[in-house]
Amino acid sequence: MPITLRPPPGTAGSAWPAIAVGLFVAFGGVLFGYDTGTIGGILAMPYWLKTFSTGAVDEFGNPAITASQSSLIVSILSAGTFFGALTAAPTADFFGRRVGLMVTMVVFCLGVVLQTIAVAIPLFTAGRFFAGYGVGMVSALIPLYQSETAPKWIRGTVVGAYQLAITIGLLLAAIVDNATKNHDNTGSYRIPIAVQFAWALIIFFGMLVLPETPRMWIKRGKPEKAAKSLATLRRLDVDHPALVEELGEITANHEYEMSLGKATYLDCFRGNLGKRLATGCLLQALQQLTGVNFIFYYGTSFFTRSGIKNSFVVSMITSAVNVASTFPGLYLVEAWGRRPLLLFGAVGMATCQFIVAGVGTGAGLDNLAAQRALIAFVCIYIFFFACSWGPVAWVVTGEIFPLKVRAKSLSMTTASNWLLNWAIAYATPYMVDSGPGNANLQSKVFFVWGGFCFICIAFVYFMIYETKGLSLEQVDELYAKVSKAWKSKGFVPTVSFQDVKDAAEEDGAGAMRRSSLADLENNAMRKKSVQHEEIAAAKALQ
Repeated sequence: MPITLRPPPGTAGSAWPAIAVGLFVAFGGVLFGYDTGTIGGILAMPYWLKTFSTGAVDEFGNPAITASQSSLIVSILSAGTFFGALTAAPTADFFGRRVGLMVTMVVFCLGVVLQTIAVAIPLFTAGRFFAGYGVGMVSALIPLYQSETAPKWIRGTVVGAYQLAITIGLLLAAIVDNATKNHDNTGSYRIPIAVQFAWALIIFFGMLVLPETPRMWIKRGKPEKAAKSLATLRRLDVDHPALVEELGEITANHEYEMSLGKATYLDCFRGNLGKRLATGCLLQALQQLTGVNFIFYYGTSFFTRSGIKNSFVVSMITSAVNVASTFPGLYLVEAWGRRPLLLFGAVGMATCQFIVAGVGTGAGLDNLAAQRALIAFVCIYIFFFACSWGPVAWVVTGEIFPLKVRAKSLSMTTASNWLLNWAIAYATPYMVDSGPGNANLQSKVFFVWGGFCFICIAFVYFMIYETKGLSLEQVDELYAKVSKAWKSKGFVPTVSFQDVKDAAEEDGAGAMRRSSLADLENNAMRKKSVQHEEIAAAKALQ
Protein backbone atom coordinates (compact mmCIF):
# COMPACT_ATOMS: atom_id res chain seq x y z
CA MET A 1 0.00 0.00 0.00
CA PRO A 2 1.78 3.16 -1.12
CA ILE A 3 1.97 6.18 1.15
CA THR A 4 0.90 9.56 -0.13
CA LEU A 5 0.19 12.80 1.64
CA ARG A 6 -3.44 12.44 0.61
CA PRO A 7 -5.85 11.14 3.25
CA PRO A 8 -8.03 8.07 2.61
CA PRO A 9 -11.12 8.69 0.44
CA GLY A 10 -13.96 10.28 2.36
CA THR A 11 -11.73 11.92 4.97
CA ALA A 12 -13.07 15.38 5.77
CA GLY A 13 -10.90 18.47 5.99
CA SER A 14 -7.22 18.80 5.19
CA ALA A 15 -4.33 16.87 6.69
CA TRP A 16 -1.68 19.44 5.78
CA PRO A 17 -1.89 21.58 8.95
CA ALA A 18 -1.45 18.57 11.28
CA ILE A 19 1.34 17.13 9.12
CA ALA A 20 3.13 20.49 8.98
CA VAL A 21 2.85 20.91 12.75
CA GLY A 22 4.14 17.38 13.37
CA LEU A 23 7.06 17.81 10.99
CA PHE A 24 8.05 21.15 12.52
CA VAL A 25 8.03 19.71 16.01
CA ALA A 26 10.14 16.82 14.69
CA PHE A 27 12.86 19.44 14.15
CA GLY A 28 13.61 19.01 17.86
CA GLY A 29 15.26 15.76 16.83
CA VAL A 30 18.00 17.84 15.17
CA LEU A 31 18.82 19.24 18.59
CA PHE A 32 18.84 15.70 20.03
CA GLY A 33 20.98 14.20 17.25
CA TYR A 34 23.41 17.10 17.00
CA ASP A 35 24.06 17.20 20.73
CA THR A 36 24.70 13.45 20.95
CA GLY A 37 26.75 13.39 17.73
CA THR A 38 29.05 16.34 18.22
CA ILE A 39 30.89 14.96 21.25
CA GLY A 40 32.55 12.10 19.34
CA GLY A 41 34.41 14.55 17.10
CA ILE A 42 35.23 16.98 19.89
CA LEU A 43 36.95 14.25 21.92
CA ALA A 44 39.28 13.65 18.96
CA MET A 45 40.15 17.33 18.33
CA PRO A 46 43.85 18.13 19.05
CA TYR A 47 43.17 21.59 20.52
CA TRP A 48 40.38 20.34 22.79
CA LEU A 49 42.64 17.53 24.04
CA LYS A 50 45.47 20.00 24.66
CA THR A 51 43.13 22.32 26.60
CA PHE A 52 41.28 19.73 28.67
CA SER A 53 44.01 17.10 29.22
CA THR A 54 45.08 16.71 32.84
CA GLY A 55 48.46 15.21 31.98
CA ALA A 56 47.62 11.98 30.16
CA VAL A 57 49.23 11.27 26.78
CA ASP A 58 48.47 8.83 23.97
CA GLU A 59 50.85 6.28 22.43
CA PHE A 60 52.39 9.03 20.26
CA GLY A 61 53.02 11.37 23.19
CA ASN A 62 50.18 13.76 22.34
CA PRO A 63 47.86 15.22 25.02
CA ALA A 64 44.96 12.88 25.78
CA ILE A 65 42.30 12.11 28.34
CA THR A 66 41.92 8.88 30.26
CA ALA A 67 39.29 6.22 29.60
CA SER A 68 37.50 7.24 32.81
CA GLN A 69 37.40 10.92 31.76
CA SER A 70 36.15 10.01 28.28
CA SER A 71 33.52 7.76 29.83
CA LEU A 72 32.36 10.52 32.21
CA ILE A 73 32.19 13.26 29.58
CA VAL A 74 30.20 11.18 27.09
CA SER A 75 27.93 9.38 29.53
CA ILE A 76 27.02 12.37 31.72
CA LEU A 77 24.77 13.69 28.94
CA SER A 78 22.86 10.40 29.02
CA ALA A 79 22.57 10.65 32.80
CA GLY A 80 21.02 14.08 32.36
CA THR A 81 18.67 12.82 29.66
CA PHE A 82 17.47 10.02 31.96
CA PHE A 83 16.34 12.49 34.62
CA GLY A 84 15.06 14.89 31.97
CA ALA A 85 12.86 12.20 30.44
CA LEU A 86 11.34 11.39 33.85
CA THR A 87 10.69 15.09 34.43
CA ALA A 88 8.92 15.38 31.09
CA ALA A 89 5.68 13.84 32.38
CA PRO A 90 4.92 16.34 35.16
CA THR A 91 6.17 19.14 32.88
CA ALA A 92 3.83 18.08 30.05
CA ASP A 93 0.84 17.71 32.37
CA PHE A 94 1.49 20.93 34.32
CA PHE A 95 2.50 23.32 31.53
CA GLY A 96 0.91 21.46 28.64
CA ARG A 97 2.65 19.83 25.70
CA ARG A 98 3.37 23.11 23.87
CA VAL A 99 4.69 25.28 26.71
CA GLY A 100 6.47 22.24 28.15
CA LEU A 101 8.59 22.08 24.99
CA MET A 102 9.46 25.75 25.37
CA VAL A 103 10.58 25.21 28.96
CA THR A 104 12.93 22.43 27.85
CA MET A 105 14.67 24.82 25.45
CA VAL A 106 15.60 27.11 28.35
CA VAL A 107 17.14 24.22 30.30
CA PHE A 108 19.02 23.04 27.22
CA CYS A 109 20.47 26.50 26.52
CA LEU A 110 21.85 26.66 30.07
CA GLY A 111 23.84 23.51 29.33
CA VAL A 112 25.10 24.91 26.02
CA VAL A 113 26.31 28.10 27.76
CA LEU A 114 28.28 26.14 30.37
CA GLN A 115 29.96 23.96 27.71
CA THR A 116 30.82 26.94 25.54
CA ILE A 117 32.61 28.88 28.29
CA ALA A 118 34.35 25.83 29.80
CA VAL A 119 38.12 25.41 29.68
CA ALA A 120 38.32 22.46 32.09
CA ILE A 121 36.56 19.13 32.43
CA PRO A 122 34.39 19.87 35.55
CA LEU A 123 32.47 22.82 34.03
CA PHE A 124 32.29 21.10 30.63
CA THR A 125 30.81 18.04 32.32
CA ALA A 126 28.24 20.16 34.19
CA GLY A 127 27.19 21.72 30.89
CA ARG A 128 26.84 18.28 29.34
CA PHE A 129 24.51 17.26 32.19
CA PHE A 130 22.14 20.23 31.81
CA ALA A 131 22.13 19.97 28.02
CA GLY A 132 21.30 16.30 28.47
CA TYR A 133 18.51 17.19 30.88
CA GLY A 134 16.92 19.34 28.18
CA VAL A 135 17.44 16.69 25.49
CA GLY A 136 15.79 14.07 27.72
CA MET A 137 12.69 16.23 28.15
CA VAL A 138 12.56 16.95 24.41
CA SER A 139 12.88 13.26 23.51
CA ALA A 140 9.75 12.42 25.53
CA LEU A 141 7.66 15.50 24.70
CA ILE A 142 8.06 15.52 20.91
CA PRO A 143 6.58 12.04 20.19
CA LEU A 144 3.85 12.86 22.72
CA TYR A 145 2.92 16.08 20.92
CA GLN A 146 3.13 14.46 17.49
CA SER A 147 0.99 11.44 18.45
CA GLU A 148 -1.74 13.66 19.89
CA THR A 149 -2.00 15.88 16.81
CA ALA A 150 -1.30 13.69 13.76
CA PRO A 151 -4.10 11.97 11.77
CA LYS A 152 -4.11 8.22 12.33
CA TRP A 153 -3.47 7.31 8.68
CA ILE A 154 -0.07 9.05 8.65
CA ARG A 155 0.80 9.14 12.36
CA GLY A 156 3.60 6.61 11.97
CA THR A 157 5.32 8.65 9.28
CA VAL A 158 4.96 11.93 11.18
CA VAL A 159 6.37 10.49 14.42
CA GLY A 160 9.03 8.66 12.44
CA ALA A 161 10.16 12.02 11.06
CA TYR A 162 11.48 12.70 14.57
CA GLN A 163 14.10 9.98 14.01
CA LEU A 164 14.87 11.47 10.59
CA ALA A 165 15.59 14.80 12.30
CA ILE A 166 17.85 13.00 14.79
CA THR A 167 19.87 11.54 11.91
CA ILE A 168 20.10 14.97 10.27
CA GLY A 169 21.40 16.34 13.57
CA LEU A 170 24.05 13.62 13.70
CA LEU A 171 25.11 14.41 10.13
CA LEU A 172 25.31 18.15 10.84
CA ALA A 173 27.42 17.40 13.91
CA ALA A 174 29.86 15.34 11.83
CA ILE A 175 30.08 18.08 9.18
CA VAL A 176 30.67 20.90 11.68
CA ASP A 177 33.20 18.83 13.65
CA ASN A 178 35.08 18.08 10.44
CA ALA A 179 35.09 21.76 9.46
CA THR A 180 36.55 22.99 12.76
CA LYS A 181 38.71 20.04 13.90
CA ASN A 182 42.02 21.59 12.82
CA HIS A 183 41.45 25.07 14.26
CA ASP A 184 44.28 25.81 16.66
CA ASN A 185 42.08 27.81 19.01
CA THR A 186 38.96 27.44 21.17
CA GLY A 187 36.79 27.85 18.07
CA SER A 188 37.58 24.22 17.24
CA TYR A 189 35.14 23.04 19.91
CA ARG A 190 33.21 26.21 20.82
CA ILE A 191 31.77 26.69 17.34
CA PRO A 192 30.23 23.15 17.17
CA ILE A 193 28.80 23.60 20.66
CA ALA A 194 27.43 27.14 20.17
CA VAL A 195 25.63 26.17 16.93
CA GLN A 196 23.12 24.41 19.17
CA PHE A 197 21.65 27.77 20.23
CA ALA A 198 20.16 28.04 16.73
CA TRP A 199 18.28 24.74 17.02
CA ALA A 200 16.86 25.69 20.44
CA LEU A 201 15.71 29.14 19.32
CA ILE A 202 13.93 27.74 16.26
CA ILE A 203 11.91 25.35 18.43
CA PHE A 204 11.20 27.94 21.15
CA PHE A 205 9.82 30.64 18.86
CA GLY A 206 8.05 28.13 16.63
CA MET A 207 6.08 26.76 19.58
CA LEU A 208 4.74 30.26 20.25
CA VAL A 209 2.47 29.96 17.20
CA LEU A 210 1.60 26.25 17.29
CA PRO A 211 -1.58 24.99 19.00
CA GLU A 212 -1.84 22.94 22.16
CA THR A 213 -2.97 19.36 21.46
CA PRO A 214 -6.75 18.68 21.50
CA ARG A 215 -6.24 15.77 23.87
CA MET A 216 -4.44 18.01 26.35
CA TRP A 217 -7.40 20.42 26.40
CA ILE A 218 -9.79 17.49 26.93
CA LYS A 219 -7.58 16.29 29.78
CA ARG A 220 -7.90 19.76 31.32
CA GLY A 221 -11.68 19.81 30.88
CA LYS A 222 -11.79 22.55 28.23
CA PRO A 223 -13.74 21.11 25.28
CA GLU A 224 -14.18 24.49 23.53
CA LYS A 225 -10.41 24.97 23.28
CA ALA A 226 -10.02 21.33 22.25
CA ALA A 227 -12.49 21.88 19.41
CA LYS A 228 -10.67 25.02 18.28
CA SER A 229 -7.31 23.21 18.34
CA LEU A 230 -8.66 20.23 16.39
CA ALA A 231 -10.36 22.56 13.91
CA THR A 232 -6.97 24.23 13.26
CA LEU A 233 -5.24 20.88 12.80
CA ARG A 234 -7.93 19.41 10.51
CA ARG A 235 -8.88 22.70 8.81
CA LEU A 236 -12.57 22.21 9.57
CA ASP A 237 -15.24 24.33 11.23
CA VAL A 238 -15.74 23.55 14.91
CA ASP A 239 -19.29 22.37 14.19
CA HIS A 240 -18.38 20.14 11.22
CA PRO A 241 -19.85 16.64 11.76
CA ALA A 242 -16.50 14.87 11.20
CA LEU A 243 -14.75 17.11 13.72
CA VAL A 244 -17.57 16.75 16.25
CA GLU A 245 -17.38 12.96 15.86
CA GLU A 246 -13.58 12.80 16.30
CA LEU A 247 -13.64 15.11 19.29
CA GLY A 248 -16.56 13.20 20.80
CA GLU A 249 -14.63 9.94 20.53
CA ILE A 250 -11.55 11.49 22.20
CA THR A 251 -13.74 12.90 24.98
CA ALA A 252 -15.71 9.68 25.52
CA ASN A 253 -12.53 7.61 25.62
CA HIS A 254 -11.00 9.95 28.19
CA GLU A 255 -14.14 9.87 30.33
CA TYR A 256 -14.14 6.08 30.14
CA GLU A 257 -10.51 6.01 31.32
CA MET A 258 -11.16 8.51 34.12
CA SER A 259 -14.20 6.50 35.26
CA LEU A 260 -11.71 3.77 36.18
CA GLY A 261 -9.96 6.21 38.51
CA LYS A 262 -7.17 8.75 38.18
CA ALA A 263 -3.83 7.27 37.21
CA THR A 264 -0.76 7.35 39.43
CA TYR A 265 2.73 6.22 38.50
CA LEU A 266 1.97 2.94 40.30
CA ASP A 267 -1.04 2.36 38.01
CA CYS A 268 1.29 2.46 35.00
CA PHE A 269 2.78 -0.85 36.20
CA ARG A 270 -0.52 -2.69 36.74
CA GLY A 271 -2.36 -5.11 34.48
CA ASN A 272 -2.83 -4.10 30.87
CA LEU A 273 -1.03 -0.79 31.39
CA GLY A 274 1.94 -2.63 32.88
CA LYS A 275 2.16 -4.83 29.80
CA ARG A 276 2.25 -1.78 27.58
CA LEU A 277 4.85 -0.08 29.78
CA ALA A 278 7.06 -3.18 29.69
CA THR A 279 6.74 -3.24 25.89
CA GLY A 280 7.71 0.40 25.57
CA CYS A 281 10.61 0.26 28.04
CA LEU A 282 12.08 -2.92 26.53
CA LEU A 283 11.67 -1.56 23.00
CA GLN A 284 13.58 1.61 23.84
CA ALA A 285 16.24 -0.29 25.81
CA LEU A 286 16.82 -2.76 22.97
CA GLN A 287 17.05 0.10 20.48
CA GLN A 288 20.16 1.21 22.37
CA LEU A 289 21.52 -2.32 22.84
CA THR A 290 21.68 -2.81 19.08
CA GLY A 291 24.88 -0.75 19.39
CA VAL A 292 24.06 2.18 17.12
CA ASN A 293 25.32 4.83 19.52
CA PHE A 294 28.64 3.04 19.83
CA ILE A 295 29.22 4.16 16.24
CA PHE A 296 28.05 7.74 16.76
CA TYR A 297 29.65 8.30 20.18
CA TYR A 298 32.95 6.51 19.66
CA GLY A 299 33.03 5.88 15.90
CA THR A 300 35.66 8.52 15.15
CA SER A 301 38.01 7.19 17.83
CA PHE A 302 37.28 3.54 16.93
CA PHE A 303 37.96 4.04 13.22
CA THR A 304 41.21 5.87 14.07
CA ARG A 305 42.42 3.01 16.27
CA SER A 306 41.40 0.56 13.53
CA GLY A 307 44.02 2.11 11.26
CA ILE A 308 41.51 3.92 9.05
CA LYS A 309 42.74 7.29 7.81
CA ASN A 310 40.35 10.26 7.65
CA SER A 311 38.16 8.91 10.45
CA PHE A 312 36.22 12.20 10.52
CA VAL A 313 35.26 11.63 6.87
CA VAL A 314 34.17 8.05 7.64
CA SER A 315 31.95 9.44 10.41
CA MET A 316 30.37 11.85 7.94
CA ILE A 317 29.74 8.93 5.58
CA THR A 318 28.05 6.83 8.26
CA SER A 319 25.95 9.83 9.30
CA ALA A 320 24.90 10.44 5.69
CA VAL A 321 23.89 6.79 5.33
CA ASN A 322 21.89 7.19 8.54
CA VAL A 323 19.94 10.12 7.09
CA ALA A 324 19.28 8.57 3.68
CA SER A 325 18.22 5.23 5.14
CA THR A 326 15.57 6.80 7.37
CA PHE A 327 13.44 7.80 4.37
CA PRO A 328 12.54 4.19 3.43
CA GLY A 329 11.51 3.70 7.08
CA LEU A 330 9.03 6.58 6.87
CA TYR A 331 7.40 4.80 3.93
CA LEU A 332 7.59 1.25 5.27
CA VAL A 333 6.18 2.04 8.73
CA GLU A 334 2.79 2.59 7.10
CA ALA A 335 3.20 0.29 4.07
CA TRP A 336 4.41 -2.78 6.00
CA GLY A 337 3.34 -1.93 9.52
CA ARG A 338 5.26 -1.81 12.81
CA ARG A 339 5.86 -5.54 13.43
CA PRO A 340 7.21 -6.58 9.98
CA LEU A 341 9.51 -3.57 9.79
CA LEU A 342 10.99 -4.18 13.25
CA LEU A 343 11.56 -7.87 12.42
CA PHE A 344 13.20 -6.96 9.11
CA GLY A 345 15.53 -4.54 10.86
CA ALA A 346 16.49 -6.91 13.68
CA VAL A 347 17.44 -9.73 11.28
CA GLY A 348 19.48 -7.39 9.09
CA MET A 349 21.29 -5.76 12.02
CA ALA A 350 22.21 -9.09 13.59
CA THR A 351 23.67 -10.35 10.32
CA CYS A 352 25.80 -7.23 9.79
CA GLN A 353 27.05 -7.10 13.39
CA PHE A 354 28.33 -10.67 13.28
CA ILE A 355 30.03 -10.09 9.92
CA VAL A 356 31.82 -6.97 11.25
CA ALA A 357 32.89 -8.83 14.39
CA GLY A 358 34.07 -11.84 12.39
CA VAL A 359 36.04 -9.79 9.85
CA GLY A 360 37.66 -7.63 12.51
CA THR A 361 38.61 -10.62 14.64
CA GLY A 362 39.67 -13.02 11.90
CA ALA A 363 41.39 -10.78 9.35
CA GLY A 364 42.75 -8.12 11.68
CA LEU A 365 42.17 -4.41 11.27
CA ASP A 366 45.62 -3.70 9.82
CA ASN A 367 44.39 -5.42 6.66
CA LEU A 368 43.14 -2.91 4.05
CA ALA A 369 40.45 -5.29 2.75
CA ALA A 370 39.25 -5.86 6.31
CA GLN A 371 39.05 -2.10 6.90
CA ARG A 372 36.93 -1.65 3.79
CA ALA A 373 34.67 -4.55 4.74
CA LEU A 374 34.25 -3.10 8.23
CA ILE A 375 33.18 0.28 6.86
CA ALA A 376 30.85 -1.31 4.28
CA PHE A 377 29.02 -3.54 6.74
CA VAL A 378 28.82 -0.80 9.38
CA CYS A 379 27.05 1.28 6.72
CA ILE A 380 24.70 -1.62 5.84
CA TYR A 381 24.00 -2.11 9.54
CA ILE A 382 23.14 1.59 9.85
CA PHE A 383 20.73 1.19 6.91
CA PHE A 384 18.84 -1.59 8.70
CA PHE A 385 18.73 0.41 11.95
CA ALA A 386 17.75 3.72 10.40
CA CYS A 387 14.85 2.31 8.36
CA SER A 388 13.42 0.25 11.23
CA TRP A 389 14.39 0.44 14.90
CA GLY A 390 15.43 4.08 14.66
CA PRO A 391 12.04 5.60 13.78
CA VAL A 392 9.66 2.79 14.75
CA ALA A 393 10.69 2.68 18.43
CA TRP A 394 9.45 6.28 18.78
CA VAL A 395 6.30 5.54 16.76
CA VAL A 396 5.25 2.55 18.86
CA THR A 397 5.92 4.14 22.25
CA GLY A 398 4.07 7.26 21.16
CA GLU A 399 0.84 5.41 20.36
CA ILE A 400 0.39 2.45 22.75
CA PHE A 401 -0.61 4.31 25.94
CA PRO A 402 -4.05 5.68 26.91
CA LEU A 403 -4.43 9.40 27.48
CA LYS A 404 -4.58 9.37 31.28
CA VAL A 405 -1.13 7.74 31.60
CA ARG A 406 0.41 8.71 28.24
CA ALA A 407 2.76 11.40 29.56
CA LYS A 408 3.85 9.33 32.57
CA SER A 409 4.39 6.12 30.60
CA LEU A 410 6.09 7.80 27.67
CA SER A 411 8.50 9.56 30.02
CA MET A 412 9.44 6.20 31.56
CA THR A 413 9.95 4.48 28.21
CA THR A 414 12.15 7.37 27.06
CA ALA A 415 14.06 7.21 30.35
CA SER A 416 14.72 3.52 29.60
CA ASN A 417 16.26 4.55 26.30
CA TRP A 418 18.54 7.03 28.02
CA LEU A 419 19.41 4.72 30.89
CA LEU A 420 20.80 2.18 28.43
CA ASN A 421 22.33 4.99 26.41
CA TRP A 422 24.20 6.08 29.54
CA ALA A 423 25.25 2.53 30.41
CA ILE A 424 26.64 1.92 26.91
CA ALA A 425 28.38 5.31 26.77
CA TYR A 426 29.94 4.72 30.19
CA ALA A 427 30.99 1.10 29.64
CA THR A 428 32.21 1.24 26.04
CA PRO A 429 35.70 2.69 26.69
CA TYR A 430 36.32 -0.05 29.25
CA MET A 431 34.94 -2.72 26.89
CA VAL A 432 36.86 -1.65 23.77
CA ASP A 433 40.09 0.01 24.88
CA SER A 434 43.32 -1.74 25.80
CA GLY A 435 45.07 -1.05 29.07
CA PRO A 436 44.94 -2.24 32.68
CA GLY A 437 41.45 -3.28 33.77
CA ASN A 438 39.93 -2.87 30.28
CA ALA A 439 38.43 -5.74 28.27
CA ASN A 440 40.23 -4.77 25.02
CA LEU A 441 37.43 -6.26 22.89
CA GLN A 442 38.11 -3.98 19.91
CA SER A 443 35.93 -5.21 17.03
CA LYS A 444 34.75 -8.20 19.11
CA VAL A 445 32.33 -5.79 20.78
CA PHE A 446 30.13 -6.27 17.70
CA PHE A 447 29.46 -9.84 18.86
CA VAL A 448 27.77 -8.28 21.90
CA TRP A 449 25.59 -5.98 19.81
CA GLY A 450 24.74 -8.83 17.41
CA GLY A 451 23.58 -11.00 20.31
CA PHE A 452 21.17 -8.31 21.44
CA CYS A 453 19.84 -8.01 17.87
CA PHE A 454 18.82 -11.69 18.09
CA ILE A 455 16.95 -10.91 21.30
CA CYS A 456 15.20 -8.13 19.38
CA ILE A 457 13.74 -10.67 16.95
CA ALA A 458 12.04 -12.67 19.71
CA PHE A 459 10.92 -9.51 21.49
CA VAL A 460 9.12 -8.16 18.43
CA TYR A 461 7.34 -11.45 17.76
CA PHE A 462 6.04 -11.88 21.30
CA MET A 463 5.54 -8.28 22.47
CA ILE A 464 4.90 -5.80 19.64
CA TYR A 465 1.25 -5.26 18.63
CA GLU A 466 0.42 -4.07 15.12
CA THR A 467 -1.11 -0.59 15.49
CA LYS A 468 -0.97 0.61 11.88
CA GLY A 469 -4.06 2.54 10.83
CA LEU A 470 -5.64 2.69 14.32
CA SER A 471 -6.54 5.85 16.20
CA LEU A 472 -5.02 6.24 19.66
CA GLU A 473 -8.42 5.35 21.12
CA GLN A 474 -8.66 2.20 18.97
CA VAL A 475 -5.23 1.10 20.24
CA ASP A 476 -6.83 0.94 23.70
CA GLU A 477 -9.46 -1.40 22.31
CA LEU A 478 -6.77 -3.52 20.64
CA TYR A 479 -4.95 -4.11 23.92
CA ALA A 480 -8.23 -4.77 25.74
CA LYS A 481 -9.38 -7.45 23.28
CA VAL A 482 -6.23 -9.12 21.86
CA SER A 483 -4.16 -11.07 24.37
CA LYS A 484 -1.27 -12.12 22.08
CA ALA A 485 0.87 -9.75 20.03
CA TRP A 486 1.15 -12.12 17.06
CA LYS A 487 -2.67 -12.16 16.78
CA SER A 488 -2.94 -8.38 16.48
CA LYS A 489 -2.48 -8.03 12.72
CA GLY A 490 -6.05 -8.94 11.79
CA PHE A 491 -7.69 -6.83 14.50
CA VAL A 492 -10.70 -4.75 13.40
CA PRO A 493 -11.96 -2.14 15.90
CA THR A 494 -15.66 -2.24 16.75
CA VAL A 495 -15.97 -0.10 19.90
CA SER A 496 -17.45 3.38 19.80
CA PHE A 497 -16.59 4.97 23.14
CA GLN A 498 -19.47 7.40 22.69
CA ASP A 499 -21.92 4.45 22.55
CA VAL A 500 -20.17 2.86 25.55
CA LYS A 501 -20.43 6.11 27.49
CA ASP A 502 -24.13 6.58 26.67
CA ALA A 503 -24.99 2.99 27.62
CA ALA A 504 -23.06 3.22 30.87
CA GLU A 505 -24.75 6.50 31.80
CA GLU A 506 -28.13 4.80 31.42
CA ASP A 507 -26.99 2.00 33.72
CA GLY A 508 -25.74 4.31 36.46
CA ALA A 509 -22.64 6.26 37.44
CA GLY A 510 -20.60 3.24 38.48
CA ALA A 511 -21.29 1.06 35.45
CA MET A 512 -18.02 1.79 33.65
CA ARG A 513 -15.98 1.21 36.76
CA ARG A 514 -17.63 -2.18 37.45
CA SER A 515 -17.57 -3.59 33.92
CA SER A 516 -14.93 -4.66 31.44
CA LEU A 517 -14.65 -2.97 28.05
CA ALA A 518 -16.10 -6.07 26.37
CA ASP A 519 -19.12 -6.03 28.73
CA LEU A 520 -19.69 -2.34 28.12
CA GLU A 521 -19.45 -2.80 24.36
CA ASN A 522 -21.89 -5.71 24.40
CA ASN A 523 -24.29 -3.69 26.51
CA ALA A 524 -23.99 -0.72 24.14
CA MET A 525 -24.61 -2.95 21.11
CA ARG A 526 -27.61 -4.57 22.83
CA LYS A 527 -29.14 -1.18 23.58
CA LYS A 528 -28.47 -0.04 20.03
CA SER A 529 -30.14 -3.19 18.67
CA VAL A 530 -33.17 -2.67 20.91
CA GLN A 531 -33.44 0.95 19.76
CA HIS A 532 -33.23 -0.17 16.13
CA GLU A 533 -35.99 -2.75 16.68
CA GLU A 534 -38.19 -0.16 18.39
CA ILE A 535 -37.73 2.27 15.49
CA ALA A 536 -38.50 -0.47 12.95
CA ALA A 537 -41.63 -1.49 14.87
CA ALA A 538 -42.81 2.12 15.08
CA LYS A 539 -42.38 2.55 11.33
CA ALA A 540 -44.33 -0.67 10.71
CA LEU A 541 -47.28 0.66 12.73
CA GLN A 542 -47.39 3.90 10.78
